[in-house]
Amino acid sequence: KKEAEYLGMLEYSKDQEEKLLKSIITDLKPRIASQMLPGMPAYIVFMLIRHLDHINDDKNVRSLIQGGISHIKKTIKKRGQTDIELKTLWLSNTLRLLHCLKQYSGEPQFQAESTVKQIEHCLRNFDLSAYRRVLSDIAVWIYQGITKVMEEEVQPGLVVALLEHEGIGGLSGDKPRPMRGRAGSTGNDLDTPTHLDPKEALDGLLTQLTRFHLVLQKHGLDPEIISQIFRQIFYYLCAGSLNNLLLRKDMCHWSRGMQIRYNIAQLEQWARDQNLEDTGSKVIDTLLPIIQATQLLQARKSEEDVPGICDMCDKLRVSQIIKILNLYTPADEFEERVSPAFVRKIQNKLQERAMEEAKNQVTLLMDTKFSFAVRFPFNPSNINFAELEIPEMYNNLPTLVRKV
Repeated sequence: KKEAEYLGMLEYSKDQEEKLLKSIITDLKPRIASQMLPGMPAYIVFMLIRHLDHINDDKNVRSLIQGGISHIKKTIKKRGQTDIELKTLWLSNTLRLLHCLKQYSGEPQFQAESTVKQIEHCLRNFDLSAYRRVLSDIAVWIYQGITKVMEEEVQPGLVVALLEHEGIGGLSGDKPRPMRGRAGSTGNDLDTPTHLDPKEALDGLLTQLTRFHLVLQKHGLDPEIISQIFRQIFYYLCAGSLNNLLLRKDMCHWSRGMQIRYNIAQLEQWARDQNLEDTGSKVIDTLLPIIQATQLLQARKSEEDVPGICDMCDKLRVSQIIKILNLYTPADEFEERVSPAFVRKIQNKLQERAMEEAKNQVTLLMDTKFSFAVRFPFNPSNINFAELEIPEMYNNLPTLVRKV
């Protein structure tokens, strides 16, 4: 057959459905998937759906989609609980299938970027819009699984990397509790991010983030989704470090504020280097509470500074501002203590905010389990199904399907 004659569909023998789904989904290794076109599994499933639509086979189209969904869920539950790469592979493909169901539904709102050929490839007989909800719910479940594993991985080194690491040399009065094995460290032991040496912990954290980012990109996840994932991780890093700061008097002084600010700046720079802000999700803004806490530690604290301090700390809760001021220790005998009168002035100035917070039962510590609502913006593809070839390396799939 010449290329032009293909309809861009795949036919399969109906008694082979289970075997076929096992080949497409269960047996696919991320290592193999990363060598193929991103979204290949989703495109193949959709080309199978297109043929069932073409022959108006209602029973099998439902069976195929439901079977596919249950294989994805089973694969993740069985093999992917802590495997970020496997989860990313199936988040990416679940979303790609969701985008295909929209792009080829025949609804004009999803056709703005489609070619003439793609519009010809729209489904003819079936309205599968009910499955969009199901796929979207599964994508949310996988997404939350990815952020949870990432949070668990960064948690052990978080406090040491962001609060205890001293990136600025020669600051006096900086005496957090001594850490074992700190002096002789060389800063190149990145294999074990959980090995808590402050000098290595920050490098280790940035290395972890880079590794996460590479995995997410490798399987063709939409940039918006990648940014949302890091927005969630940055929130977690902020909450973990601020909560720790609020419970540690040894951290609440001027020079430590500078050190922490420097560490947080490394995170911000990392996010900019990866272009995470380009998609409009405010990844770096999630760090504002800990940034403002460090600014509060460094700020002058005389009575004329009250209005400025209150304006500067708009992302901190009133209880957090007061707590930091009460914990604050002067760097040396020349720096004055924070006077009770100063703290009272701050409290008076922030009274309305405090009442609002009390009404909403806002706590002192940030909620480390909080998660932002996730959005999956529509992202059409420019693939022409008639030209799509199934790679030989894909689990002997070419023997199970026939191009139509």
